[in-house]
Amino acid sequence: MKLRILDKNQNSIRFVVDGIGTPLANSLRRIMLAEVPCMAIHDVVFIENSSVLHDEILGLRLGLIPLKTNLDAYNLPEECSCKSELGCHLCRTVLTLDTQAKDEIRTVYSGDLVPEDPSIAPVSDRIPIVKLAPSQKVRLEAYARLGKGKVHAKWQPVAACTYRYMPVVEVDSANCDACGECVNICPKKVLQSKGNKIVVANLIECILCEDCVEACARKPPAIKVSGNRSCFIFYAESTSVLPAERVVSEALNIYERKYSEFVNQLAGIEDESAKTD
Repeated sequence: MKLRILDKNQNSIRFVVDGIGTPLANSLRRIMLAEVPCMAIHDVVFIENSSVLHDEILGLRLGLIPLKTNLDAYNLPEECSCKSELGCHLCRTVLTLDTQAKDEIRTVYSGDLVPEDPSIAPVSDRIPIVKLAPSQKVRLEAYARLGKGKVHAKWQPVAACTYRYMPVVEVDSANCDACGECVNICPKKVLQSKGNKIVVANLIECILCEDCVEACARKPPAIKVSGNRSCFIFYAESTSVLPAERVVSEALNIYERKYSEFVNQLAGIEDESAKTD
């Protein structure tokens, strides 16, 4: 298997994986969506809430605020040594909210949450939580912990995670008259006219739409588009809770652990069968 990064920034990454099949590609996608943990508010203790939103609704809104995550400092609750339902400083952190509207309507934003740990804070301070009429108040303690997307969507670290086949575009020069129709119709400008030839100039951007094939006047078409079923282009976009590259590396580590666990269990079954025989 070979992995090559095409482009990346803090919140998105695009890379090519060569030498794998569709089942493994889909496993990697699902792990990024459902298995890579991140922080989210899970329990809320309301001290005072005179807003128009019930406690339950306000709690749900708080849970959906993306929080920056420090995977190196916190444990999953089920893996923490404290074994406590309340948690400890190694598996949960607290954000407090104490705000009141005085003489005018006031919008409470995610920036009004005060984190116990500065590394676990809302990714944006402009996410609206609730509007308060004059004299209304909200005081609460919100407990955040690590979780997985397979339990609840608020623990999904990615907003988008897709893969597609690596395109294979072939131009039959002997049958092509270089009319340029395929160049003009391509939405991604994959093809270019060079002299009396049509060449593939931007293969990685091809989306396999086959518009170029339909536009070709030749019968059979002088251009053929297909996908390499052992090579995939991945795109992952983080919700900003974790760097996109960290999401991918964690997904690969989780896959490796799952594979090792499966092999060990399989070996145990074989050992038991040998003893029985």
